Amino acid sequence: MASPEEFLENAREQGLKELEDFLRIPSISSDPARADDVRRAAGHLAEQYERIGLENAEVIETAGHPVVYADWLKAPGKPTVLLYGHYDVQPVDPLELWTSPPFEPIRQDGLLLGRGSSDDKGQIALHWQAIEAVLKTTGELPLNLKVIAEGEEEIGSPHFEEFVIANAERLRTDYCVVSDTSMVAKGFPAITHALRGLVYFELRVEAASVDMHSGQLGGMAPNPAQALAEILLRLKDSAGHILVPGFYDGVRPLSDQERQQFARVPLDEATLKKTYGLEALQGEPGFTPTERNWARPTLDVNGIWGGYQGPGAKTIIPARAAAKISCRLVPDQDPNAVVRAVRDYIEAVSPKTVRVSLTDLSGHAEPWITPIDHPLIQAAQRALKRVYGKEPALIRSGGSIGAVDVMARRLSPDCLLVGFVLPDSFAHAPNERLDIDSFYLGRRAAVQLWTEIAAIGIPPQKQEARPAQTTA
Repeated sequence: MASPEEFLENAREQGLKELEDFLRIPSISSDPARADDVRRAAGHLAEQYERIGLENAEVIETAGHPVVYADWLKAPGKPTVLLYGHYDVQPVDPLELWTSPPFEPIRQDGLLLGRGSSDDKGQIALHWQAIEAVLKTTGELPLNLKVIAEGEEEIGSPHFEEFVIANAERLRTDYCVVSDTSMVAKGFPAITHALRGLVYFELRVEAASVDMHSGQLGGMAPNPAQALAEILLRLKDSAGHILVPGFYDGVRPLSDQERQQFARVPLDEATLKKTYGLEALQGEPGFTPTERNWARPTLDVNGIWGGYQGPGAKTIIPARAAAKISCRLVPDQDPNAVVRAVRDYIEAVSPKTVRVSLTDLSGHAEPWITPIDHPLIQAAQRALKRVYGKEPALIRSGGSIGAVDVMARRLSPDCLLVGFVLPDSFAHAPNERLDIDSFYLGRRAAVQLWTEIAAIGIPPQKQEARPAQTTA
């Protein structure tokens, strides 16, 4: 009987063809015109789960796009893992910048090009092929596995928490595993153990009911664009330190061990500046660029508008101006406290000649962290080192994954984020790509991951008598 690794080696071409079929479905969740394609992708994925030997494969309705579920629950006394991914993809605009049609995957120079190839269909396919390899060669998995694939991650997972609440018993688990992150570099694996949270505002400044003639009222009427600029300038100093009182309350300091791990991750500042056309990097003094990105909170203006923006001249004082503002939060900041602090500060510093409103648009994604000495992290370290031959980097992410926040609060705080794609995969951009060698190696790593998680057993706090594991 072949081993799972031998099975995967013999199915290299078949694995890519399976992924290519998946990529051809334009499951753009943000486009209402693609709703049928999103549903078709869900049905296609459920068929794959059933084909490889998972049970209870189902497309489960939500108030938006559906969630795909399947399980294998035949390992009594072993831990249960919930594996999460998302099958929806980003829009493809601007289409003219693609070198090939985004939903007609092509292989080129060791890469597979196509929307969703790395984020996140490639990682979903990687896992189903690893699961198939284990089931086909051994007849069983070393643990109990529940698999879900969401169809709304790229639009902020607006219905995911409702889905989790409604299916809490079906999704009951000991650990969560998410593959929606990246490696450090080719051949250099990474475990992401923390995410930043997010709050998001719209700031509106109004001075009048209509735009005003700048000759008739200039020098008398307040200008909301000027007032907005004054407010925004008061939010941060020139070095990037946030001036909102109480904003940094609760921020967890970086440990020496984490700083050492971060330092293992190479950052080529020259290449970064060239890639994005930057003159220089900026941020809080006392922290490296990586530390600022992964472990420090931020406040950024995401957009600003007001007044005349058409061709030529129009001599007005605008009636109103507005800006979008986001704050990335770190453990152990309280999103509600940050919202209150920002609201109180803007009210205090706003010119009294204008009317100001601040609307919270976020829904408050909580920052999330798993301690780096957690047995789940250690299990992943062993699995990755066995396959890649080097210790994985323990990193944080500057971004947020709403589903991780939901699963940590509603299902299990023990969550592992391990990705198998490269950081330069152009996710969300034209010419998204998947490194084919990394795909093949990631399948082998996924096989080892289930063995190592099974070995750590059920968390002690969950070992008390529990109802027998039931299928959905």
